[in-house]
Amino acid sequence: MLDTLKFRRQKLGANIKDNSLLILFSGDAPVRSGDQFYEYTPHRNFYYLTNLDRPKMAYVLRKFNGVMEDYLFIETVSEVEEKWTGKRMSKEEATEISGIKNVFPESELRNMLGRWLLNEGFENAYFDFERGSYHHPDTIQILFAKELKRQYPFLHVQNIYHDITALRLIKSEDEIANMRTAIEKTRLGIESLMRNSKPGMYEYQLEAYYNFTIKTEGVKKTSFHTIAASGANATVLHYDKNDSICRDGDLILFDLGCEWNYYCSDISRTFPINGKFTDRQRDVYQAVLDAQLATIEIIKPGVSLQDVNEFARKKLAEGCKKLGLIEKDEELSKYYYHGIGHYLGLDTHDVGGRGGVLQPGMVITIEPGLYIAEEGIGIRIEDDILVTKDGHENLSKDIIKSVEDIENFMGSQR
Repeated sequence: MLDTLKFRRQKLGANIKDNSLLILFSGDAPVRSGDQFYEYTPHRNFYYLTNLDRPKMAYVLRKFNGVMEDYLFIETVSEVEEKWTGKRMSKEEATEISGIKNVFPESELRNMLGRWLLNEGFENAYFDFERGSYHHPDTIQILFAKELKRQYPFLHVQNIYHDITALRLIKSEDEIANMRTAIEKTRLGIESLMRNSKPGMYEYQLEAYYNFTIKTEGVKKTSFHTIAASGANATVLHYDKNDSICRDGDLILFDLGCEWNYYCSDISRTFPINGKFTDRQRDVYQAVLDAQLATIEIIKPGVSLQDVNEFARKKLAEGCKKLGLIEKDEELSKYYYHGIGHYLGLDTHDVGGRGGVLQPGMVITIEPGLYIAEEGIGIRIEDDILVTKDGHENLSKDIIKSVEDIENFMGSQR
């Protein structure tokens, strides 16, 4: 792993100008209320380059006269504070995990930057200016960049975000192995859902079986807030209340995943609460499954995500016509109103945006759906697909999804 981290940092350093500093932060948990904080999770680009998942850290890459040096700044506190809030990572531990030998207290960051900028002629400072949208509040990266620019107005501040994301798009064997583990834990959780499903339960009660199963498997976090949408709730794309009663004869749509070493799974499965599809549910489900299977088959290097999306829409439109829902392809948007998938990795909606051309090592989701509000039927089927040099591999192929397999599995548990 240390060789991989070193390669990533060197690759990134090759993309920045000489006489430059690259500064990244691990982040900190924001205040929730009173003296309570939200759960901490590391900034993913910082983690990608250091393998460190502790708050209040900074990574600095110096590139001066063609020579690159890594520096790490870590949180240090008093022995009294450690008795209240736990031991902090030592310099030795930080070096062992990251491979970075130059480790200093976080409190020294500004002083050292000041000396370098005053005495050594650095001209550029690179930051990760990732921002969810125009209206999102300033990140720690943006705030620090503004501060540094104010103190040293001669600096050229530049954005390294897209260079990091270009690296993250192509997964290493270690990354894929983490995702395989996350998917396997998710499989066990989904089977627990199917095994324990019965009419009369609340959605959150059934969801609890998933949480219990993955927790017993050593999973610390879900990838995102689980969608547990029964009946007509499943026609709301990002339904998140999970508080309705699961009624006999309804389907339930689960969109869920978990993290393993911060790498995500993202799976959707839809199944009947009572273990048996009605004829209409079976027909709609099969239309979605046929579209998904056909779309997965076209995944290979050189295919654009736009082509994948258009192909899936065509297949779903064909299914909707057979179901008597539409007459023209352009009417599909009434029953299908999202894209076919997204990149997957350290984030559920991983870096890379909606465009681009598939390359070996990328992992994407394929998740067609149909949402028929007037019939109270919402179905989505989602798998995690690795792009290989020869085509693709469905990483979640072992999670059952055919009508027959679902009914046989649920029937055998009763």
